[in-house]
Amino acid sequence: MDILILLIPLSLVIVGVIAWIMLWAAKNGQFDDLEGPAHSVIILEGPAHSVIMDDDTPPKPNGPAKP
Repeated sequence: MDILILLIPLSLVIVGVIAWIMLWAAKNGQFDDLEGPAHSVIILEGPAHSVIMDDDTPPKPNGPAKP
């Protein structure tokens, strides 16, 4: 039972530290855009990615035009 004198204050300190970390992360914008990074992986942009997702047609060649 003497160990409870140590464990209860220690657990309260750990809960306080976790709460402080969560509040700090929320204030600094860590939870602002949760879906943006996940969608940026599947959205192809730029000249190197000329094929749109779910499109079965091959990409157009970017070489010189034939007369």
